[in-house]
Amino acid sequence: MKIKDIIIEAAGKIRDDAAAASRGVTRFRDEDGIDRGNNLYRTMNAAACHDGKTQDAVSADKMDSASWIEKYNTAHPYTEAEHNMVKGALKTMGSVSNDPVPFSKSTETTEVYKTSPHRKVGPITLNKK
Repeated sequence: MKIKDIIIEAAGKIRDDAAAASRGVTRFRDEDGIDRGNNLYRTMNAAACHDGKTQDAVSADKMDSASWIEKYNTAHPYTEAEHNMVKGALKTMGSVSNDPVPFSKSTETTEVYKTSPHRKVGPITLNKK
């Protein structure tokens, strides 16, 4: 096997054998070609809202006009050290940032089972060794 058999991208063109093995490929990006991540996210969100019967655009009532993330990346630190690392990295890079959810202790929602749904016993506890 030669390296050209392993590397499938050549001069920005899909190889003939790769094209023949596919039922179709659609290449897309945002209009300016600037924010590929958000464009991919929003496009796949719209695809999930689509019925698949036509190629019509998804109606506005099925999909929000924008996500809360929009053109931002997000970091979800778990520990205070990770939070400090992210904040320090953002300062290093001079990034524009905000905290839509301030760093704090997480809490379980009311839907989380506090007791076993199968056995009528008290709260579930872990065996500590």
